[in-house]
Amino acid sequence: MKCVIIEDETLAAVRLADLIKELAPDIHIEAILPSVLESVKWFTGNTTDLAFFDINLSDGNAFEIFDRTEVACPVIFTTAYNEYAIKAFRHNGIDYLLKPVVRDELTAAIRKFRKMTLGTTTNLKLLKNQFIEEVPAYQSRFLVRYGEKFRTIEATDIAWFQALEKSVFLSTFQGQMIAIDFSLDRLESMLDPRHFFRINRKIIIAFRGIGTMTAVSRARILVHLNPPLSDPLKAIVSVERAQDFRKWLGEVK
Repeated sequence: MKCVIIEDETLAAVRLADLIKELAPDIHIEAILPSVLESVKWFTGNTTDLAFFDINLSDGNAFEIFDRTEVACPVIFTTAYNEYAIKAFRHNGIDYLLKPVVRDELTAAIRKFRKMTLGTTTNLKLLKNQFIEEVPAYQSRFLVRYGEKFRTIEATDIAWFQALEKSVFLSTFQGQMIAIDFSLDRLESMLDPRHFFRINRKIIIAFRGIGTMTAVSRARILVHLNPPLSDPLKAIVSVERAQDFRKWLGEVK
């Protein structure tokens, strides 16, 4: 059985290739393609059994590949964003994995592929419909107001949210602090839990916003954020959230 990987980030491509070799040693990786252009050239003259597609590539969007050549094989999409999920299933998608790809989810995706190859077109449709129902819709951008002006901020550009007095503010990675018209409770349900975590009653942080961490007791952790809060000592993980926080960070118990 053969596959190709379409990924422009070298480390991500190597990590995915290593996981595939570990979890499915019978799947031979024929090529790692870093761009739309090279992928179009490869698929124009080659076929494979399975492809892993990152969506945002250095020279464009991976869906352009489908517009410019025929991709006949099933596709497992791997991406840092979830807003393309429905579109992915219109382009041979059988699963949609958010980065960083983890072993259990990759194993499940490969299992779906194996079942599909043994099944019928009807089974493929059932798999697609089942997954589409399971994909939650998380907020990818926020509309904020500057006086009389408005602008949008991508969720990926937000380092943390903090409740101060009766308002909630977000901070971008550039250090801009902006009021937002949502409570932390509402934001907690809107944000992708892979990338955001509520460390206490007042603060939600992005994984990318973590600088370093310091243990202040057996159960409590001080998170040094980048950019920092006006009072950095407020960024302490509450005792009741500490265990879930460790799991979120990837600690295996």
